[in-house]
Amino acid sequence: MVEIAPRIVLDQQVRFGRPVIKGTRVPVDLILGKLAGGMSYEEIIAEYDLVREDIYASLDYASKHLASEEIRAVS
Repeated sequence: MVEIAPRIVLDQQVRFGRPVIKGTRVPVDLILGKLAGGMSYEEIIAEYDLVREDIYASLDYASKHLASEEIRAVS
């Protein structure tokens, strides 16, 4: 298991090495998708047994990951 960001880890034995919340099998992209779909923080916390800081960590990880993304236009 490798912690790649606060509260976010990679483990090849958990979800095929996708980023998940530390101590859970909940992938970061699932949390982002639920938020995008309109779920509230409270609903996500209750459904996946998380804490508010887990959601903040997911948002922080995603924003930093996107900030470093390079997009090249191909014509």
